[in-house]
Amino acid sequence: MFVLSAVVFACKTGKEDQKQQENEVVTSGYTSFGAKISDKDYLSSKDVLTKYQNLKAGDTINLKFASSIKEVCSKKGCWMKLPAGETEETIMVRFKDYGFFMPLDSNGKEVIVEGKAFVKEVSVDELKHYAEDAGKSKEEIAKITEPKLELSFEANGVLMKK
Repeated sequence: MFVLSAVVFACKTGKEDQKQQENEVVTSGYTSFGAKISDKDYLSSKDVLTKYQNLKAGDTINLKFASSIKEVCSKKGCWMKLPAGETEETIMVRFKDYGFFMPLDSNGKEVIVEGKAFVKEVSVDELKHYAEDAGKSKEEIAKITEPKLELSFEANGVLMKK
């Protein structure tokens, strides 16, 4: 069962590497990924947490906010986690249509993301997959036994500070 789950959730390979390079554009002070977005009129990560607190599972709102990357997928850069304010809570960011990825060495970098914010329930299999991608130990992965509500975000575009 886990093998099937790993196949279903495995990060894609191949042409996506080329997509990342094609979508990477350098703008003044930022490297841009995905759709072109501006570095103006964004919320702080503290303000975005307030927006999430008003969402229920199934709600979606458009947002642009700034944060720093806490964690990025260590296999492909196909997701990243951003801190939500000054709490331990993080926002799981994926990329629209799997159309671009973040560099594997981008932990700690400041970013501005624009897209759709929502709350979703994440299955145990998916949580284990993300833990595996993040390089967690087998013991840590084995402790994942229940689904959880997750602050989620689908980014159209990302600006990463140089």
